[in-house]
Amino acid sequence: MWWLGVRVLFVCSGNAHRSPLAEALLRKIKPDWNVDSAGVHVAIPIAEEVREYLAKEGAEQYLKNKPESLSSKRLRDYDVIVAMETQHRDYVLSLCPECESKVVVWNVKDPYFMNKEYAWKTYEQIKEKVITLVKSQ
Repeated sequence: MWWLGVRVLFVCSGNAHRSPLAEALLRKIKPDWNVDSAGVHVAIPIAEEVREYLAKEGAEQYLKNKPESLSSKRLRDYDVIVAMETQHRDYVLSLCPECESKVVVWNVKDPYFMNKEYAWKTYEQIKEKVITLVKSQ
C-alpha cells in the first residue's frame, strides 16, 4: 500500500481522549500523512473536552466521529505506532510482535478520571509530542 506521507497510528485505552486528539492535531499539521487512532478497549464516545480543545486549536474538523478498536487495524501497514502508555505498547506487540521497531511510547497518563484542567494539560503535552514527531520525520 502506497501513501504520500508517513503512516502513523496512535493507540490509547479507549480512543476517547489521547489518541483521537493526537490524530486530529497531526492531521491538521501534516494533511499528506496517513494518520489514524484506535483504542485497546472502546466503550465510550470521544470526550467533549477533546472537541473543545481541538476547536481552540482550529483542528476540530480533523476529529473522527467515533472511537475505533485496535483490533480493526492492520498494524503492519503503519510506519510509526505511538502508544500512549507501556501497557498499550505491550498490547500492540501481542497482536504484532514484528512491529516492535516501529512502536514508540509517549508515557501520557489517561485524563479520563481527572478534571478538565488536568485533561487540558495532558492535551498540551500531546500537542508538544505531535510537533516533536513531525520534526523527527
